[in-house]
Amino acid sequence: MNDSPVLARKLEARLGAKVVDCTEVLGETTIEVLPENWLAVARFLRDEPEFTFEQCMDVCGVDYLSYGSVEWDTTDVSSQGFSRGVEGKGAGRFNWSERPRPGNVAKRFAVVAHLMSLQHNQRVRLRAFCVDDDLPSMPSLVDVWTGVNWFEREAFDLYGILFEGHPDLRRILTDYGFVGHAFRKDFPLIGNVEVRYDPEKRRVVYEPVSIEPRVLVPRTIRDDSRYEQARAEREAGTK
Repeated sequence: MNDSPVLARKLEARLGAKVVDCTEVLGETTIEVLPENWLAVARFLRDEPEFTFEQCMDVCGVDYLSYGSVEWDTTDVSSQGFSRGVEGKGAGRFNWSERPRPGNVAKRFAVVAHLMSLQHNQRVRLRAFCVDDDLPSMPSLVDVWTGVNWFEREAFDLYGILFEGHPDLRRILTDYGFVGHAFRKDFPLIGNVEVRYDPEKRRVVYEPVSIEPRVLVPRTIRDDSRYEQARAEREAGTK
């Protein structure tokens, strides 16, 4: 039985003004809080017997820079092809002066934590938006759930989000000399530099990239048809 709506109502009632938004979509509960309430809400969700979210499954960063923008125009297509292939204005393929700006959200960077309660067999998604887009930061959850250490390092490496109070905040996936943060929407798809071994210098050298920008898969936001089918089958079974 799906009790996500019940969980959402309980969280709203118990957390009160600390909750900016609480939604339940497709059986998944998401609560949004302000950065100053990030740690307090996390500890509440872990320690409160009614919830007991003792396990943090993941902590990740999100960049909403081009969220909601449509790059593939399928309703007004020219004889020259899709707009993305012709214009090349998608995230990662633009001049810096013409880079996309946040459209549907007031803040650009967010941190998301996925929590699970083994005792109550429940899951919840906790999200907060960073205040400063130029230097995004969020309090570290390491003191609440020790296992998020590497998760926060990954978010720092790929999104440039600083986690205040983290005991060892450094890159974890990219090279020591890597420039930029690869998962940011304004990071070029071809990268900033390329690396190769120079046999004459007998060392690894960094050079400007020689790869041309290329069109990848469509980037669209749509509902998963599997959920629509499952919903139709449930409704048909109740008649």
